Amino acid sequence: MTEIICLANSLKLQERCIAGINLETGCWVRPICSQYPDDGRIPSSIRLINNKEPSLLDVIDIPLETTGNDFGFESENLTIAPGKWKKIKSVAATDLLNYCHETDYILHNSSKYVTVADLQSLLIEQRHTLQLVYAEKLLIKEQPGSMLTATVWKGSIITRNGQKLKDINITDPVFTERLEIDYRPQNPCLVTVSLSMPYRPKNWKKEGNPCWKLIAGVVEFSDFDLILVEMERIGWTIDQGRDYLQKHYQKCSRTLLTEDEIKEFLSYLKSQ
Repeated sequence: MTEIICLANSLKLQERCIAGINLETGCWVRPICSQYPDDGRIPSSIRLINNKEPSLLDVIDIPLETTGNDFGFESENLTIAPGKWKKIKSVAATDLLNYCHETDYILHNSSKYVTVADLQSLLIEQRHTLQLVYAEKLLIKEQPGSMLTATVWKGSIITRNGQKLKDINITDPVFTERLEIDYRPQNPCLVTVSLSMPYRPKNWKKEGNPCWKLIAGVVEFSDFDLILVEMERIGWTIDQGRDYLQKHYQKCSRTLLTEDEIKEFLSYLKSQ
């Protein structure tokens, strides 16, 4: 059994693609199902836990083999072994900050896709097809869909170091349900960016088989979470934060702050 933090439960051909970070190794894992040898999607009969979908930030215990079909370009795949999936616990969004690494590009380049040939030119351990991104802003665009989907939701990611990845498809079904009722993220988010299986659009005239970048999971930070994010940014320790709260609010923990005090404290941290 392998424990992973679930960071993607995204739509994939009427089923789902699950992915997360192995708690023991800190590496990405994408469980794949041998029932679907062409793409590894996972049916509900396997992935549901007590008849519920795995949620983002759940720590789930999955029976996995030690290898899996890489489909010629992916490095994170492990085949699902027989056995029941289990939910162990949930973690806070702030627990994932150590897994966000600022890189020159989001998944290899500044484009919306990476070709199979480009991935195959890399060493196997460098063929990353999943990345957790700290998005300073996540901008949402709604586009008319096709006969299969009424709406196509696209997101544009802006990172802290100024990277931009514009108008990529969102495949996180829980997030898109919220978008349907006019929710829009206001705070920074953790975004799981994944590469699709190779797909050439009808009007594709370039060389190579493109794997498209997708927003496969979104977790928005609350103002409460952002206090820790900002303290880390300015180099404050927990004791320094506690001292400030004691001096200015006569409280020893952020959990005791009122909503207005949280906003005021967060505003102060952002100004530093």
